[in-house]
Amino acid sequence: MEINPLSIILVKSDSKGDRMLFRYPHATNNVRDSSQCTRRKNPYSLTISEDLLQSLPCPTSNISNGNLTGFSDEVLSTLFAVKPELCESKFELKVNNVRFVGHPTLLPSRGLKEVNPSKLFNVVFALPAQASHSVVKCYYDLSKRLGIALRHEEKRCGFLSEEIKIMVSTHDEVAARYLVSKKLYFIRSEEESDCDESPYELILQKSLLARDLKSVFNSLCTSGVINIMINKWIQVSFCLPQKVHQSHKKGFIMNPEIIDRCLDSLRPYHGLLLLLEPHDLLDSLPTDSSPALRRLIQMYNPLKSLQTLAADSDLALTQVFQLTGHLVYWAKATIIYPLCENNVYVVSPDAVLTAQLLDAFSEEFPGLCLLQVISEFSLPTSISQKLNPLSQSQQQTQVVKIIIWLLKNHLLLQLHTYVQYMPTVHGRITMETKSSDDPSPSGLTENDHSWGMNDTPKGTPNDSKTDIQLPIDKESGIFEYQSDTFPIASDDMLLMDRLCRLGYFTGGHHLEEIMYLENIRRSQLLQILDKFRDVLITCESEDPAIALFYSQLNSY
Repeated sequence: MEINPLSIILVKSDSKGDRMLFRYPHATNNVRDSSQCTRRKNPYSLTISEDLLQSLPCPTSNISNGNLTGFSDEVLSTLFAVKPELCESKFELKVNNVRFVGHPTLLPSRGLKEVNPSKLFNVVFALPAQASHSVVKCYYDLSKRLGIALRHEEKRCGFLSEEIKIMVSTHDEVAARYLVSKKLYFIRSEEESDCDESPYELILQKSLLARDLKSVFNSLCTSGVINIMINKWIQVSFCLPQKVHQSHKKGFIMNPEIIDRCLDSLRPYHGLLLLLEPHDLLDSLPTDSSPALRRLIQMYNPLKSLQTLAADSDLALTQVFQLTGHLVYWAKATIIYPLCENNVYVVSPDAVLTAQLLDAFSEEFPGLCLLQVISEFSLPTSISQKLNPLSQSQQQTQVVKIIIWLLKNHLLLQLHTYVQYMPTVHGRITMETKSSDDPSPSGLTENDHSWGMNDTPKGTPNDSKTDIQLPIDKESGIFEYQSDTFPIASDDMLLMDRLCRLGYFTGGHHLEEIMYLENIRRSQLLQILDKFRDVLITCESEDPAIALFYSQLNSY
């Protein structure tokens, strides 16, 4: 998928007509065919037109070496200088294999006597026609932000009008020189030796706005992050998520829709992992950034959950969710489960070990090899297995730092334990079944109260319905279970029954989620899994909210 823009274009329309003001890059646009530069054309020659009805036109490409070609300034100014009725709305136009995206903006009238409602400008981005809808939407948002900032500066100090005068005068100056050269050409009667002079290099030297637009284009092609001060006064910040989330793997496209699904799956028990050092992130924030965001970063710790961060930062949980989404969108953080000894990690399926990562790991942890460390997670391994209780605290701290470094670089994936209730004919009977000769294979009578997969509460997965039902005791209302090895306490029976009735054992909830929602200790859940192991099946898998950040798991 193509993400980088082909060109950025600025046009204006007023009472003096439509005008192309600036386009970047522009070097390839002025290179004409060699035959046009070296051969003198006969003004009296006739052009023989072919029969267009008999021969179909060949497909035209307006992209050459990643740049926009084949469009003259007059054509682009006519296309992009729309009517006032189409302003303040999305502008999208596809020509051949190029898609143009912009947001036409009306300029306010600065003087009381000046009334010109048709005065407008348009910042347009040229993209490959196959660009996805999400990419086009992001570029439209950027064009809109630039339009709002320029309109603000025009209303404040007339910045855009002054820049337009500079660009128009430069165009006229270059055009005048071109006319003089054409007159000299006819006088000398010599073959033309060079092509038309481009005004855009001269505009870059004179116009601050042109340099800002060039900076925007270069930032989109390199980092995907834009932090620019228009007219050295108003800041425009923008992030192209499809670009910034490629840092750990080239070709990995993270669309905003994927990030939105992740943020919708956020739970208070999730944690935050900053991809930058907290002090570096604080230094990179603008001066007018949110104080709540700064407070959240200052209280950050990968061992804390979002709920704990909200309490420590004295912020509402919903506000912490919003700030977390902001950091994730800008690729400053990722979502994890807070680090603890029970966390189980395995090598990420899309892990890429590059020479840069090997050098960075050796520089961060002298004496250790990334290949050897990552091989220790070939099989699911918990943090407790990596910690030696007899080792010093410094060594234990280093293990945690290594895991954090691996998570930051998307080399590890955390696995969670999911539970599925699977009734069997062995290992379970009811009290009534003991004294009953009912030949029914389920061991139930018609009057038995039964609970099955069909009765899962609203909001829990119930797609795979079955007729197998859990035996329930009439008097107590819970099922009876008999183990061949050890007796089971009534409290465990009640807990097992409650978790089953609430739909936690349908394979869609991992242990950490059950612990948070039901306020249960891990030891209690592990006892349930051990005592009812004949009817409870466990499996280890990734958390869907976190798996969205791994390219091989986006369809989870």
